[in-house]
Amino acid sequence: MSPSPHPDDPRAEARLAWARNAIGHAGIELVRASVDAGFRSYWRTLGHEPSRIVMDSPPDLEDPRPWLRIRQLLEDGGVRVPQVIAEDPMVGFLLLEDLGADTYLHLIHADNADALFDGAIDQLLKLQAIPVPEDVPRYDAAFLLRELRIFDEWFLGHHLAMVLDEHDQQRLDLVYQRLVDAALAQPQLLVHRDYMPRNLMPVQGGPASDGPAVLDFQGALYGPIAYDPISLFKDAFLSWPEHRVDAWLAHYHARATTAGLPVPVLAQFRRDADWIGVQRHLKIIGIFARLHHRDGKSKYLHDVPRFFGYLDAVLPKYPEFAPLLALIEERVKPSMRLHENWATHE
Repeated sequence: MSPSPHPDDPRAEARLAWARNAIGHAGIELVRASVDAGFRSYWRTLGHEPSRIVMDSPPDLEDPRPWLRIRQLLEDGGVRVPQVIAEDPMVGFLLLEDLGADTYLHLIHADNADALFDGAIDQLLKLQAIPVPEDVPRYDAAFLLRELRIFDEWFLGHHLAMVLDEHDQQRLDLVYQRLVDAALAQPQLLVHRDYMPRNLMPVQGGPASDGPAVLDFQGALYGPIAYDPISLFKDAFLSWPEHRVDAWLAHYHARATTAGLPVPVLAQFRRDADWIGVQRHLKIIGIFARLHHRDGKSKYLHDVPRFFGYLDAVLPKYPEFAPLLALIEERVKPSMRLHENWATHE
């Protein structure tokens, strides 16, 4: 990778100058470390040890203050989070410890998944035990429904160019209301909202209890207890056999029960996980379409079939989802196949 500054990056000069000043070394350079799905980017320092990470979070596009606030909340609760060495939230630059290049997503495989997920559950139980301050937003009915409507607007509307008739809209509205009601009926606590392998990093050189480090937590809300476990085991970028997911959910449930978290009995928890999973799967399908059409980030579309696979496994289990299942089978999947045929002939 080329060191910054780069001519097509208007913040490059300011970012490099800030990093050199924060570290106190005029000879460092920056190379891209990673980009997330929002407007935030990450840069690794070269030319001075130890290396550091510069988070560039333009305040007008992605205010870094919620990240800093939730980071402190998590750290106070014992969750391993990236350490902040210097910060200037008004310009959107933060200097962080360098945790390495590999997340759980790079490292996890069938043989080590049990051990890695056990470490992930360690951190999740700490996160879920944190008392939620009044100023943390609630995952309320309006928020849940707004997320579901991303599926309608961006995947069905923008991506598939589908126009829903009154019957279609009624089918969606009915299932959406059931999903919202079920989410609000769950025990409520702190929810990361993107607790998955890509946002977990092994911590090198410390005790096993020191990690993994938890990333991308700025969207945390007060919401349903099953949301983060199902996000962890039904990942956006990695699929596991259903029997392993079932075993991990049971393992999480046992550990959460021992930890004193307000999990319901296992059968109800499995249902709760399925139902909030449907809400999340629909939302992410919509978000991936939005990333493609609005933000020019097309790689996420390749993972959309994964989420329809998750829906295929859950929707037939519950009669309450019959209207959504019928809509997907009768209209959405045929439209997807037609859309794929267009794409191959463009």
